[in-house]
Amino acid sequence: MKRYIILSLFLALALTNLQAQQLQTSSLYDLQGVLHNPSMAGINNMVGVTYRSQWTGISGSPRTGTVFGSFKLPEQKIGLGGYIYSDKTGPTSRTGIQLAFAKHIETANGTFSLGLEARGQQFSLNREKLSQSIAGDPAMGAGDNRFKFDAGFGVSYTNKKFQIGASVSQLVQSKLDFYTGNLSTTEQARLYRHYYLHGSYQWTVDEATVITPNFLMIYLPNAPLEFQGGFRVEHNNVFWWGVALRARQSWMLSAGAHITKKFTLGYAFDIYKTPISSFQGGANAHELMLRYNIIK
Repeated sequence: MKRYIILSLFLALALTNLQAQQLQTSSLYDLQGVLHNPSMAGINNMVGVTYRSQWTGISGSPRTGTVFGSFKLPEQKIGLGGYIYSDKTGPTSRTGIQLAFAKHIETANGTFSLGLEARGQQFSLNREKLSQSIAGDPAMGAGDNRFKFDAGFGVSYTNKKFQIGASVSQLVQSKLDFYTGNLSTTEQARLYRHYYLHGSYQWTVDEATVITPNFLMIYLPNAPLEFQGGFRVEHNNVFWWGVALRARQSWMLSAGAHITKKFTLGYAFDIYKTPISSFQGGANAHELMLRYNIIK
């Protein structure tokens, strides 16, 4: 019975978040290129994978795997990129792909970029896990899979010292239609627009040390503004460590190393304050990243 109560709790959180954050984020988002902004495609040439596990002490907790890439075509002055992901939380799961195209406009000191994204997502409900605990829910009689398309847009400016960008995802706001009864517009489950603002600055302290403050803001209508900010310290272009805060939610510690000029390994540990810090143990997250830097 305890297992089904926990599964029901996660479903409630997932359905509540249909009007909160629907797209995954990352404690190492700034090392993954196009994760939140399609205009970042081609700014750095790289491919990589990440695996993130949240609330590790609770059965059915969120687990997200991502494969990402970003490639620059200098002669055409464009960038191509995207990512594939799988995100599972108890009886719910999302699997999708994002493809990004960016036009680069070179300036005297940096690169101004405009980007478009196309996104396909499959939402699934495992009704077998839910039927014993919420068998009377009318949504249980509907189909358990939905595949939806959506789109996004972004802009950014990058030079040797700083980077600033803004984007919006899920512009179309496709309906999920898990339940097809009489619902008002505000009650219908749909993909909601996500607005992002991000930036970073590279401060060269001395010949061996570079400090990079960075921030990420996420806004959705009818949801609190999310803010993530911190800094990363890199030594001799070999290893780095960082500290960050996700407001009202968690502290984040990270570390990594450039194993070679092409391979980068990173790890992040989140210590949650809400919403489940009152649970005994498990109020944390682990994220592992492996990135291959394409260098000519």
